[in-house]
Amino acid sequence: MARFQAERPPQTGLHKKTNSQTPLYNTEDMAVTVEMHNIGDAPASREIVAVIEHALCDRPGAWRVSILGSRANDCWEMKVEGPKGFERSYTLLGGAEQHQPPVIANVLLMLLPVNAG
Repeated sequence: MARFQAERPPQTGLHKKTNSQTPLYNTEDMAVTVEMHNIGDAPASREIVAVIEHALCDRPGAWRVSILGSRANDCWEMKVEGPKGFERSYTLLGGAEQHQPPVIANVLLMLLPVNAG
């Protein structure tokens, strides 16, 4: 089992709003928790966590993504939970090359609501 958590970094001058009130960085509270079980590839896990964190970095609120691999087949179940009761699930098929980090990021972006960030 691998469990990773990323939280918003401390604010510096770069994180504050400019005089034009245009934010230079996400100033909303955000947290991303990624859990991965039975996927069997630690280097790939780190890359998957990175693309998930990147996909969610501009989204306010707490986000939780879990990926559960199967020992019986090449399917991974991805579950995404977010603010205001947001919840989606998707099956990632290994035979369809859906275990690749860029594909996982694209699927995640398709699952997210348009107005959540």
